[in-house]
Amino acid sequence: VQLVEFGGGSVQPGGSLRLSCRISGFTSSRHCMGWFRQGPGKEREGVAHIRFDGETSYADSVKGRFTISVDNAEKTLYLQMNSLNVEDTAMYYCAAEPLGYIIPLCANQNYNNWGQGTQVTVSS
Repeated sequence: VQLVEFGGGSVQPGGSLRLSCRISGFTSSRHCMGWFRQGPGKEREGVAHIRFDGETSYADSVKGRFTISVDNAEKTLYLQMNSLNVEDTAMYYCAAEPLGYIIPLCANQNYNNWGQGTQVTVSS
């Protein structure tokens, strides 16, 4: 399984970015996918998750500003980030995990497949 993120960069506060995560070698039709981030001096946190049935969940800090989506045909996971602020500065990672019979809340799921990360910097 290979996950490769694209779309990071530098933006001013209030700006927008769209992150992409191209996924290959992942064939499970039942899965969780998510975006995580780790800011300077901070622990890694889950930002947004999407389950194979379309269920989404977001960290409180990004609700209403970020949107997670997936294009199954293109095998690409997206994170649309609007109204960015300096606290959103972080390395962003995508992750994916196949699911078994039990369908969990993806925010509680352990992920074992990760991308290399893409840097997002918000500054004026």
